Amino acid sequence: MRKKTLRYLALILLPFIGSLVIRILYTLNKKNFYAPKNLTQEPIIFACWHGELLMLPYLYTHYRKTPHAKVLISNHFDGELISRTIRYFGLGTLAGSTTRNAARVLIQSIKSLKNGYDIGITPDGPKGPRHEVSDGVIVMAQKAKAKIVLVEIKPTKKWQLGSWDKFVIPKPFGTINYYASAEIDVNGLDLETARNLIQKGLLKHEK
Repeated sequence: MRKKTLRYLALILLPFIGSLVIRILYTLNKKNFYAPKNLTQEPIIFACWHGELLMLPYLYTHYRKTPHAKVLISNHFDGELISRTIRYFGLGTLAGSTTRNAARVLIQSIKSLKNGYDIGITPDGPKGPRHEVSDGVIVMAQKAKAKIVLVEIKPTKKWQLGSWDKFVIPKPFGTINYYASAEIDVNGLDLETARNLIQKGLLKHEK
């Protein structure tokens, strides 16, 4: 009973606190956007590594003043915390991943793209291997005939956790560098070629 109560309180309090921390860290950093001036108004798949997703909402709202997106979030307690946190930024979620309940999540994602939603995805999530691209993002893009924008988020000052994804949290009073690619079209590419293209693009500014 105590565990259930603590989980309930965590789901109520932590997402709100987390959203405040994200906003504060964003405010206390300078920002550089190295990205195309405009993107198509057609639904897009925004892809970034799992370890860099914390500040992703601000790259998205840089292009979409009115958020209309769903983010793939793994279907467990930590995923629920993330899901509730990003709701404070106007983002919806799809529960699951392209490695767990893969068929259902892919179908939902493709339907969402065809219904006008952008999709946010971490190609190496939810559990890695780190910086290895799963097939899900490619299949999703090809089935929905959607373009992919590759996003890298590189703070000059950071904490880096010891988790499998080496999760990055920007420290205050640095600079957050946002890098976004032009829209990538993987239609007509085989899986290996598309995978290499995405992986190379997401490691372009890796030191």
